[in-house]
This record gives sequence, C-alpha cells and structure tokens, in this order.
Amino acid sequence: MKAFAGLHPAVTMTYFVLLLTVCMFLPHPVLQGQALVCGALTCALLCRRGAARDVGFYLPLFLLVAVTNPLFSHNGVTPLFFLNGNPVTLEALLYGLSLAAMVVGVLLWCKAYNEVMTSDKFLYLFGAVTPKLSLVLSMALRFLPAYRRQARRVSRAQKAMGLYAGSSMVCRVKNRLRVLAAMVTWSLENAMETAASMKARGYGSGKRRTHFSLFRFRPADGAFFAALLLLAAAPLAAAAAGALNFTYYPRLSQLQTTPAAWVAYAAYGLFLLLPAMWEAKEALVWRCCKRKI
Repeated sequence: MKAFAGLHPAVTMTYFVLLLTVCMFLPHPVLQGQALVCGALTCALLCRRGAARDVGFYLPLFLLVAVTNPLFSHNGVTPLFFLNGNPVTLEALLYGLSLAAMVVGVLLWCKAYNEVMTSDKFLYLFGAVTPKLSLVLSMALRFLPAYRRQARRVSRAQKAMGLYAGSSMVCRVKNRLRVLAAMVTWSLENAMETAASMKARGYGSGKRRTHFSLFRFRPADGAFFAALLLLAAAPLAAAAAGALNFTYYPRLSQLQTTPAAWVAYAAYGLFLLLPAMWEAKEALVWRCCKRKI
C-alpha cells in the first residue's frame, strides 16, 4: 500500500491515533466489528506474504479471548448451559466476542501502523520536540525486526551445520539456547557499533542538530486530513451525545437505531476504509495515466 504510506507522516499518525482511540475506548459491538474486518482488509493489502501465518496467529487468539471470558465470568441473566455448576451466560459470551474483536482489531491496526509509520517518519514528527526519546524509540522499533531477521539467519546457519539433528525436547531447548547465546553476542556487538557510529557523527557534542527530510505537506494530504477529521468526529460526537450507549451486563441492551447512530456507523466505516479507498484511487489514477501514454 504505497499510496497510503506516501502521505505526510502527521496525517498518517493522526489517522492511527484517532482510529485506536475509538477502537479501544468505545466498546460498541458494531464499531468493534467494523474495526476488525477493515483491519484484516488493510493488513491484507499491506502484508500480502504473511497472510497465512497471520491467520494462524490471530484466529486462535480470537477464539481464546472469546472463550475465556464466559468460562471465568458468570455475569448475566441468560444462562446457556452449566459447566461444573457455573452458568455460562449469553451476555458473557457476547462480551467475550466483543473483547476478542477489540483485541485482535487493535493488533491488526498496530501491525498496519508498523508498516506505514517507519522510524524516519517517527523521528521527523517527534525529533524536534523530544529528540532523545524519539531517537531511543526509533532505534528500539528498528532493533526488533532486525533481531528477528538475524535470529532466522543464525537458525538457518546452524541447521546447515547439522546442529538440529535431534528432534527431542531437550535437543530443541539446547538449539534455542544456542541461538539465544549467538543473538546476545550479536546484540552487544551491534550496540557497540551503533555507539561508535553515533560518536563519529558528533552525537552528544552539544551542537545543534540538523534534520533532513523529504516530507512535504501537499494538497492531497490536506484533503485526506480533512476527510479523516470529519469522519472521526461523527462517532466521537455520537458517543458524547449518548447515541452509542450499549451494555452487556446484567442484560443486553438494544442497539441504537437512531439517525445519529446510523450516521456514526457509516462515518466510522468510511473512516476505516480510507486507506483502502485512497489506494484504490491512486491505482485508478495510475491506470488512467498508463492508458494515455
């Protein structure tokens, strides 16, 4: 999704902050279901290679969260069945599904954030305000994927050397500890090289730091920014007015079907689809340009 990632960092950061705020702090089943579905769609557009691996992680996580709540929480007035003398209620089950949708939806959108908001964008936004903190965070965010890639290289190299011949639990633990020892050494060496590089470039000398960036706020960024603010304001205003009130305990309340609620549902759905629609718009423009050549 190069078109969405090409927007100004302030625009994309505002988008994800508003999205995660609504997703985490408005526990409404319609909004959480929309966030889950659109998050899966956005991640499919961003990370096409690891789709099967993601399904193998997020689906069991969704089921685990959804099943855990009714097993340990017995609130509600509509029992479905009894397990070891404890009621499993409809309200607890639906609340577990809602909680699972919220957790998995937030994780999916955080993954999309990691694909769009790179370390240079983060430094561009917060380098002037908190230079040391932003530098530490950008280095930490960059270190995690680099650590994973290096661990895979070490594991493949050790497999090629024949160190993974055994299949018992003891052999697997020894192999993992061997990889961990190699990664600790690599991490220390990488830290020393980073420190030497920063010292050679004058970091910490007390001189005023300069920043270089290619980011420019264009009219397209302004249009996208205005659209996301307008669409995000609808669910927030509806929630403030009480049009999105919904309770699970002790009894399920009815979904709001007022005009304000329907406007909030539609606006939030369009808000979540903004990255996909922006990408589709850019793809359509590109096709039209290719036809004119």
